[in-house]
Amino acid sequence: MFTKLCILILFISGSFQNQEETDIQIRINQLGYLTEDSKVAIVFSKTPIRENFQLVNKETGKVSQEIKATPLKKNEWGGFKYSEVDFSQVKETGHFFIRGKKSGAESSVFRIGSDAFGNHQETLLEFMRQQRCGYNPTLDMVCHEKDGRTFYGPMPDSTYVDLSGGWHDAGDQLKYLITSSYATAHMLMAYEIYPDRFEDKVNALGQPWPNGIPDVLDEAKWGLDWIHKMHPAPDQLFHQVADDRDHRGFKIPNKDNADYGWGANQYRAAYFATGKPQGLMKYQSEATGVANLAGRSAAAMALAARIWEKDLKDPAFAEKCKRAAISLYQLGREKEGYQQGNSFGAPYRYNEETWADDMEWAAAELYKLTKENSYLEQAKTYALKTNTADSWTVRDSAAHYQLYPFINMGHYSLHEVADADFKKTLEGYYLEGIQYTLNRANKNPFHIGIPFIWCSNNLLTSLVTQVILYEKMTGDKQFEPFMAAQRDWLFGRNPWGTSMVTGIPEGGEYPVEVHTAPFVLLDMEVPGGLVDGPVFTSIYNNLLGLTLLKPDKFAAFQNEHVVYHDDVGDYSTNEPTMDGTAGSILMMTHFSR
Repeated sequence: MFTKLCILILFISGSFQNQEETDIQIRINQLGYLTEDSKVAIVFSKTPIRENFQLVNKETGKVSQEIKATPLKKNEWGGFKYSEVDFSQVKETGHFFIRGKKSGAESSVFRIGSDAFGNHQETLLEFMRQQRCGYNPTLDMVCHEKDGRTFYGPMPDSTYVDLSGGWHDAGDQLKYLITSSYATAHMLMAYEIYPDRFEDKVNALGQPWPNGIPDVLDEAKWGLDWIHKMHPAPDQLFHQVADDRDHRGFKIPNKDNADYGWGANQYRAAYFATGKPQGLMKYQSEATGVANLAGRSAAAMALAARIWEKDLKDPAFAEKCKRAAISLYQLGREKEGYQQGNSFGAPYRYNEETWADDMEWAAAELYKLTKENSYLEQAKTYALKTNTADSWTVRDSAAHYQLYPFINMGHYSLHEVADADFKKTLEGYYLEGIQYTLNRANKNPFHIGIPFIWCSNNLLTSLVTQVILYEKMTGDKQFEPFMAAQRDWLFGRNPWGTSMVTGIPEGGEYPVEVHTAPFVLLDMEVPGGLVDGPVFTSIYNNLLGLTLLKPDKFAAFQNEHVVYHDDVGDYSTNEPTMDGTAGSILMMTHFSR
């Protein structure tokens, strides 16, 4: 997914290019800006900035605008003095860079125009295909064909069940229904909202020839097929394949050296969702039910039933998904509560503690599928139960994946079919989270509204998505500058001047030394992977097993609040994740043209 750092880095990032000539740093969105976007660069230095900045057209060399830098009276991260350079009034299309009039400090080149964001939702899908388990088209190999043998199920332990397929979760090779159900449903919703913005370049196996189906649906079906396997009977649901016994160093998937009791590269543990605490060793998960998993999976199946019936004209698969949606939802009703991920020899797991949001989403999608009023009423009941209390957006911290998914998509889905009064209630839930994060953003120079807990980039893309959906629900565009600041952070308007997505933009500054086997063992670059992102310094200092393998190229820009390292040894900030990438697809599609 990434190539090694090379001489190009000396050329590609203007913010580092002039580092010896000036201590002024310029941070912009390296991809660029849509014509009507809020366009604000951040400039900083150890000393107060007393010069104007010029927006220069790269093609003509002419100055399009000269802008006075506005000092920011914010928390001075890292001891720097910060200013803003606002060029929002520029509507000219082209490639530009920002230059300090006195210092000569320059930003990297960026695009202004309706095509600034290209079609990078397709780039994210490229990374998703690289995460496939079973047949992996990027590596052209088949892996983990023997997944798996059961634990905690109604059948005897070690009974074989076919749970092959799905996606590897991150740089490791575990498979979770927790994350895969969300990834699948998110892609399907992105397609429903923007059906004309996806391409058809690969077939169902991810091989490079078209099959008449948008690639986002091919990828979603990879997830749907695995969810069907994880739900083999109306009253049965598996939730995880493999555990942290997987963590035996970097390895190519078809040569997995992990041993679950049947030898290396053999069967792997498959955990049945009981709704009760689980753990084969001393570390026990917490669990009160299965509705988080059943609800999200039901939402994905209901979305798929509509799409495969209406758009793909495949009534047989649509009916299969409809039956699964109904039985999964019923399972969630019978076992309300949450099932967490399982660990084996380490304390880390997915600590999800919410479930009403998932049942709201499922009920809303089932109402749209069946038109049965009972689903609509149940969706409203679950919405009132979840309100904003289950959202990280109104909290200052949370445990790892405690409040998952990081956006309640059920509010948007239900809003489409709710009465006028209830629409206002749902809009209020989104609005409360946006306003809370906006208040947090006003306290820092980069105007970022998230807490920097582990996987902060997932929170950031979810916040952008929440503003997008709020705009669609209400027509209220007052938060567009706030949304642009969150988005721009992801592509370079941050202390380190780096994109948080591998390979984007091409020729830009982006994660290279990523915590993945294809990079470490095969020197492969697979673009489109969203890395975990910066974490609070206090979190970083207390995680186990973190060792930087190379000198920190961003050392001058680390600060007392948050850290980020483009280093293989930092799994906390530089490991791309499957669900984080999938959860960015709606955002990327929205800005594409």
